[in-house]
Amino acid sequence: MTSAELYVQTFLKDSEISQVYVKGARIWVPDEEKVWVGAELLENYTGQKTIRIQIEDSAEERDYAIKDKKRLPHLRNPEILIGENDLTSLSYLNEPEVLYNLQVRFLERNCIYTYCGIVLVAINPYQQLPIYGNELIQMYSGQDMGTMDPHIFAVAEEAFKLMSRFDKNQSIIVSGESGAGKTVSAKYAMRYFAMVGGSQAETQVEQKVLASNPIMEAIGNAKTTRNDNSSRFGKYIEISFSKNNAIIGAHMRTYLLEKSRVVFQAAEERNYHIFYQLCASRDRPEFKKFCLMSPDDFYYTSHGMAPEIDGVDDAEDMLSARDALTMLGITEKDQMMIFQIQSAVLHFGNVKIREADGESSEIKKDDKHLSIMCKLLGIEESQMRMWLCHKKIVTVGEVLTKPLTLTQASFAQDALAKHIYAQTFNWIVEKINRALHSNTKSTKFIGVLDIYGFETFEVNSFEQFCINYANEKLQQIFNMHVFKLEQEEYVREAIEWSFIDFYDNQPCIDLIESKLGILDLLDEECKMPKGSDENWCQKLYDKHLGKAKHFEKPRMSRSAFIINHFADRVEYQADGFLEKNRDTVLEDHINILRASEFELVAELFEEKVDPNEKKSRAGSATTHPMRQAPKGGRSNKKTVGSQQVQKATVGDQFRESLKKLMETLNATTPHYIRCIKPNDIKEAFIFDPKRAVEQLRACGVLETIRISAAGYPSRWTYPEFFQRYRVLARSKDIDRSDHKKTCENVLTKVIQGSVKKTPRGLEDPDKYRFGKTKIFFRAGQVAYLEKLRSDKLKACGIMIQKHVKGWLARRRYQRITKSVTLLQKYGRGLLARRHAKFLRETFAATRIQKQWKGYRARREYVKVRKATIVIQSAIRGYFGRMLFKQELHEHRAITIQKMVRSYLARRRYKRVMRGIVLLQSHYRRRRAKKQLKVLKIEAKSVEHIKNVNKGLENKIIQLQQRLDAKNKEGMSIKEQEVYIKQLKGELEKLRSSNEEGKRSSNKVSELMQQIKDLQEELSREREEKQVLITKSEEMVKEHTQMLSKLAEEKCQLKEQLEEANLKLQQQETKTDDEMKKKLEETNALLAAEFDSERSHHQRLVKEHARLQQRLENLQSEMAVMNSPGGHKRTPSDISAISLESYTSSVSPDEVKYDDEGPEEKDQGYGTKKKKKAPAPPAPTANAMEKEMKNVDIGLVLKLQNKVKELEGQRTELEEKLERYEEETPQGTTDNAVISNSAFNALKMQELQNENDKLKREVNKLMKSISENVSFERGGTNSPAGKEFMDTKVEDQMKAFREQFTAMSDELERRREECLQLRAMLAEKSITTHAIAKESYGGMDDIVNEDNELALAYRTQKELNRLLENQLQKTEKDTKKKEDKLKREIRDLKHENEAAQKVINQYNSITRNLQLGPEAKIEATMQHEITRLTSENLDLREKADKQSDQIRKLKKMLKVYAKKLKDGDVAEIEAELERDDKQKKSDDGVATVKHLDRTYMGMLEYKKEDEAQLIKCLILDLKPKLAQGLLPGLPSYLLFMCVRHTDYINDDEKVRTLLTNTINGIKKCVKKHSKELDRVIMWLANTCRLLHTLKQYSGEKAFQSENTPRQNEHCLRNFDLSEYRQVFSDLAVWIYQTMIKYMEEVIQPMVVSALLEHEAIAGLTASKPAGMRGRSSSSAHEEEGREFSLDSLVKALNKYVQILSQHAVDPELVKQVFRQLYYYIGSNALNNLLLRKDMCNWSKGMQIRYNLSHLEQWLRDNKLNESGAQSTLEPITQASQLLQARKSDADVDSICEMCSKLTTPQIVKILNLYTPVDEFEERVPISFIRKIQERLKSVKREEGEDNTLLMDTKFTFPVTFPFNPSSVTLDSIDIPESLHLDFLTRV
Repeated sequence: MTSAELYVQTFLKDSEISQVYVKGARIWVPDEEKVWVGAELLENYTGQKTIRIQIEDSAEERDYAIKDKKRLPHLRNPEILIGENDLTSLSYLNEPEVLYNLQVRFLERNCIYTYCGIVLVAINPYQQLPIYGNELIQMYSGQDMGTMDPHIFAVAEEAFKLMSRFDKNQSIIVSGESGAGKTVSAKYAMRYFAMVGGSQAETQVEQKVLASNPIMEAIGNAKTTRNDNSSRFGKYIEISFSKNNAIIGAHMRTYLLEKSRVVFQAAEERNYHIFYQLCASRDRPEFKKFCLMSPDDFYYTSHGMAPEIDGVDDAEDMLSARDALTMLGITEKDQMMIFQIQSAVLHFGNVKIREADGESSEIKKDDKHLSIMCKLLGIEESQMRMWLCHKKIVTVGEVLTKPLTLTQASFAQDALAKHIYAQTFNWIVEKINRALHSNTKSTKFIGVLDIYGFETFEVNSFEQFCINYANEKLQQIFNMHVFKLEQEEYVREAIEWSFIDFYDNQPCIDLIESKLGILDLLDEECKMPKGSDENWCQKLYDKHLGKAKHFEKPRMSRSAFIINHFADRVEYQADGFLEKNRDTVLEDHINILRASEFELVAELFEEKVDPNEKKSRAGSATTHPMRQAPKGGRSNKKTVGSQQVQKATVGDQFRESLKKLMETLNATTPHYIRCIKPNDIKEAFIFDPKRAVEQLRACGVLETIRISAAGYPSRWTYPEFFQRYRVLARSKDIDRSDHKKTCENVLTKVIQGSVKKTPRGLEDPDKYRFGKTKIFFRAGQVAYLEKLRSDKLKACGIMIQKHVKGWLARRRYQRITKSVTLLQKYGRGLLARRHAKFLRETFAATRIQKQWKGYRARREYVKVRKATIVIQSAIRGYFGRMLFKQELHEHRAITIQKMVRSYLARRRYKRVMRGIVLLQSHYRRRRAKKQLKVLKIEAKSVEHIKNVNKGLENKIIQLQQRLDAKNKEGMSIKEQEVYIKQLKGELEKLRSSNEEGKRSSNKVSELMQQIKDLQEELSREREEKQVLITKSEEMVKEHTQMLSKLAEEKCQLKEQLEEANLKLQQQETKTDDEMKKKLEETNALLAAEFDSERSHHQRLVKEHARLQQRLENLQSEMAVMNSPGGHKRTPSDISAISLESYTSSVSPDEVKYDDEGPEEKDQGYGTKKKKKAPAPPAPTANAMEKEMKNVDIGLVLKLQNKVKELEGQRTELEEKLERYEEETPQGTTDNAVISNSAFNALKMQELQNENDKLKREVNKLMKSISENVSFERGGTNSPAGKEFMDTKVEDQMKAFREQFTAMSDELERRREECLQLRAMLAEKSITTHAIAKESYGGMDDIVNEDNELALAYRTQKELNRLLENQLQKTEKDTKKKEDKLKREIRDLKHENEAAQKVINQYNSITRNLQLGPEAKIEATMQHEITRLTSENLDLREKADKQSDQIRKLKKMLKVYAKKLKDGDVAEIEAELERDDKQKKSDDGVATVKHLDRTYMGMLEYKKEDEAQLIKCLILDLKPKLAQGLLPGLPSYLLFMCVRHTDYINDDEKVRTLLTNTINGIKKCVKKHSKELDRVIMWLANTCRLLHTLKQYSGEKAFQSENTPRQNEHCLRNFDLSEYRQVFSDLAVWIYQTMIKYMEEVIQPMVVSALLEHEAIAGLTASKPAGMRGRSSSSAHEEEGREFSLDSLVKALNKYVQILSQHAVDPELVKQVFRQLYYYIGSNALNNLLLRKDMCNWSKGMQIRYNLSHLEQWLRDNKLNESGAQSTLEPITQASQLLQARKSDADVDSICEMCSKLTTPQIVKILNLYTPVDEFEERVPISFIRKIQERLKSVKREEGEDNTLLMDTKFTFPVTFPFNPSSVTLDSIDIPESLHLDFLTRV
């Protein structure tokens, strides 16, 4: 049996063959193009030589020749097995089925991975697929190999699992030919290990392992005709792991570097990538010195004529390689030196050696490339020029120099270039290994082998020989491993089995590596001085031809040989074997390089001490190089020996390294990945069957199938076999307690009895074996059982159909009979009813005729009578009309005659009257002219003028008399003023002496009379003032009229503006919807950005927690390492959080106040400072009399009054200044600020001028008072004089103030009017039509062309805002004036009271006038002293109150500063009012309050008790104890402690308390992260503490639901807003810890509960394990308990119970379960997408039923509005997709239904859809294509999402909505169980 015709024997007997090969059977037949094609038998096979078949693809019928019954055509598997994940699950194991199954999976389902037992077959898709993301790694992590879809991650996970569980080293062997994807597969396997075995060390070894890939690709990969990134070397990477399964290091071994590619490339190929990357980066500054050019300009990079690769940027790859070198610790200097050496190699290739005289060669002296090359390598140009064209020959006594021919020199040049590159390659590999080396001892490793696959070309040389030799060794290990696994399975199940004959390639390996084998003879020939390829080939013929069955000789060649490898026959050309095996480099060249001035160049070529140093091979891959070594020449032979570097041959080195590799692989558990190249044109998803089957044969996949088929490939457990084939069993043969016995009955009795044509049935024991737990079947037997099962089901179906059809027929007959009877009954009734109807109609017709005939006769009579009457009336009317017309004609003639005659008479009368009038007018005109002449003469006379002027003179005299009267009145007023001055002088004289006052006391009445006269005069002046006021009122009226006119004009302008606004609104209505949409979109974007920011912040918090954990781990390790002798505390990873309290600027007065003693400070919270000592007693009258003896009492009183008035004025000015500051705009635009600042500056300047003017006037007044009032020393006024002077001065000052106030009001009013007029002028606008008429020629359409109306509209809005501001300002002014008036009323009341006292004093003075002078003075002084004393006491009390208030305000300034900035004035006023009330109440009942012990909601503790507080309240608090307490009690207690620190204003204490609280909670949660109760308890308490900090922060936004008592408990001194953020981050971290633990608990339940759990009885949704192949995991563990849906629901119930017990916020509970449901749905969907056995209709029904339970759970727990149900929509739609109909008519409905699924997910589910039974239909590939096209059009509009798997790590951003508590702090008691006795309630 040849490898090209691999037929698998099916162990069928002749009788069974006749049953299987029947008409309609589906078979495979060979084909030249497609290798195998499907066909169908058109007749039964009964042993004939030919059989008639029909090809399925072309429907061609032909005869198929059968030469041997044992070589019948391969049978095809049932449709249910097509596209299986594992090829060994196929019932018929043969080559065409393997090829067809791979083709279906690759082309129709886009599945590139398929299991073949223990082998993973990977087909290169030539396209980037989204199946290697981190989420996929997470899905495969921890999963068994057979449960998920085939993937390289599954193989990597299997290796990792075996290593971690059993501490056994593993190997992953990746093989395949060039372009099959070996390098990429190995890269993804390493990436998987780096992800799942990521270490926590700072070195990040896994990143360095991945970083080695771009470096090795740059220096070891190249473009070939088969692959754009082909690895031209083999490598084996050992990834070392620690005991904790974390990557700690790696080591790389390389094999067979293709050095010949450095000097030559075939057409359409490239040199190594590094050269092209250097050329692409030649413009970079650091590469300028390399003198690089384009790749086409270098000899070594221009052979292939393909310098570029589509889609590859060499410059970017260079940057990636440099970054990787840096990550691996290679310095920038060494990197540049490596690039310098590579550039030197390029320039070395351009060195031109030309032929010289004789057999010699030379190099041109001006060869710039040689100079550049020597300069880059740091060697002497003259030496290199010399020894490139010469060589040394060492004899016994001398050293000779011999010139080289052109061919020899060129060969030596290429050899040196290859050697330089190989040494550089080895140096980089050594550096990588040093970087990946770990000092930690490695206990286990996983190796990844990436090496050439089997190669055969038209010309095969030394390279292909070594590659195929290595593959022979690997195939031997593979065969032994497969056979070993088969043997172990049979032994474990106690199966009797015979030896399986499998292909053993040991003879082929012996032919190559045994003593006197091919390699030995090659090494021996290389040692011969005159050895040649021809001699070596002849020795092979002599030694092995005819003796070794694997060695052959070609017919027409003497320099070639053939080796029969396991994969194919390969013919090798012996030319070049010796030179490639020697790998010769001249000693002279090496010595020159060793003498380089660069240290790295010299290091590369140092002699190695280790004789077993790994070397690389040399040679070409496919074709001969252009520069070849001479063959057979004598001179060439002499170079071998002392002139070359003595070292082991390449073949010997490769054999030793391969031996070590085999030893390593034999000591590990191998895992195989076979990479297949689907086509040679490198096109995506094109499958070439010929190329595929060649590779399947070469890589050993078909050998695996053959070994498997030779044994018992199909294996079923007894329960699964019984469940599948119970339909074939009889009820009496079923024993449910013993499935094995039941299966024996099925196989031996039931099937044997049912198959009548086969009396022996399946009783042949060689067809199946009963093991301990499984039944083993030969190949084809399961298909035979499936056929019997299908026949039985079909027979049962026919039986059911027969009975159903009979029942339907009987039911139809009964319906017909019943219908006929009913029809007859209703038909007879219908005939009877018709006859009765006929009789009734006949009778009715007779009566109708009778009535009709009588009616017709009456109608004729009436008609004749009516016609006669009409004729008579017409004739009579005619005669009457004729008579009327005649009379009318006569009347009209008479009327016309009358009118004509009257007209003629009137015309004659008018003519006569007109003539008379003309005569009269002529006469009167002549008379008037005469009279006019007379008047003109009289007017010129003098007398007439005198008469006219007489009246004017009278008027002038009257006016003069009035003027004289006015002058007289003015003179009288002046005289009165002089008289008043005289009186003043007299009064001054009266005041000058007491004696004169005493003597003139009898003149008081006269003075009083004079005062009355003056008062009358003052009243007259007031009347004149009133006249002036009336005039001013008239002016005001005129002004108001003018304002009304302006208002009317304003109204007109407003109307015009409204018309313009209407037009503008019409335009705005068009854009409102768009603006709303944009606004909604903007809001949505802002919300999304806010959520993203929040989620990003929470991810940062999570990352911060992770980094903290890492820091703690490192610190603990450092502590252990640094202190081996004892215990040492690990320093905390969290530094104390410093929070600076907000402090406002403090004035010097405040500093002075703060320096006062504690007793004088107001400590807040209702405390009161000690009262001041009472004021000293008032001085006595005698003392005051002594003090005031020499003081003028009147002057003192007058000055006191003046001081009061000045203080009042100062207060008014201060209030005006405050109002001005308040009215200053704060948030205006720049232009408004500039204009307001200018206006305010002018206004301020005016106010300052007025203030200066007032000051000057006050100074003048004070000066005049001091000048006028000049009392003599010791003199005093009389009471009457004092009263008169006080009254006079007060009246003058009052008049002055009134006049000043009136002027100020008038000035202010004028200013406001100017502002209003300016605003009105600014508001003035014109209509659109006027604008168009004025500026646009009357064209209204272009008025708003530049959006002028919108600008006008905005201007109007600004003006309206200005008016509103003015209105608000007016209201404020009104309110302030009202307050001012109230204060004035209050002051007037006080003044009234004082005046009343003065009147009383005046009365007493008048009573005391009868006393003597001394008594009068003493009484007056006594009253004045009493008054001043009382005023002084009042002022002192006011001063004390004000000082108390100021101190309190200063103390509260810190708290209220922010509120004042935010404008919360109303709240502050309310608090101040409450404080005043509290103060009043405290003044009265302070002691009572203290005795009642009303607590203030604070807990006092000592500084040293803080650690005990944290320990008792946080670290030692048990969840069970907390459940019995008030929810959130620890948070309340902590906040009460914070309140006390705020009460005593201790910044350091509150800082340490909050910091230790945060650290304690973190420590507790970290330590007990696996205790869900404790984590939830502290999540609830942290949230409650966060809400409490907000509720009692004093901010208005958080006080809306507070009670007055709770508002009293707000913080007063501290602003803890920054700590709120810290606690919020802490809550997020605890929430994430809780979610992570919950997800870890439910993770193993998800798949079992939702996907595997089958709640619907009788609906089997899983495929039997016997049809799933043998790709399951070998890392078996003990059977764990299986989870059901109830387990998942119980877990969720437990979570709800714990959350409710600790009173977690309901909103937070909703967020928790939304996150959990998302995790459940995403995990379920991801597993569904990776499990083919789950994608069927029955499983979709089961999944939907399981999901309905979860949805019902949400409704039962009132969480259906949490958004959790929406997170299940993807998995719900996936289950609906499995149940939906899949016809072309359902494309649109499916696309609409699967709105939450992405296109790759929908296509993946449809590709994975596999019927459980053969009665179901598969999804046609055309339907999937239509779905893809439809989804592309839909998703293009909505935004395409091409992700396959959902992100299970996604977390929704968590929020903590503010939830205030109704619990008051003063009502909380401390339970004794908390052991907090050291806390004291305050």
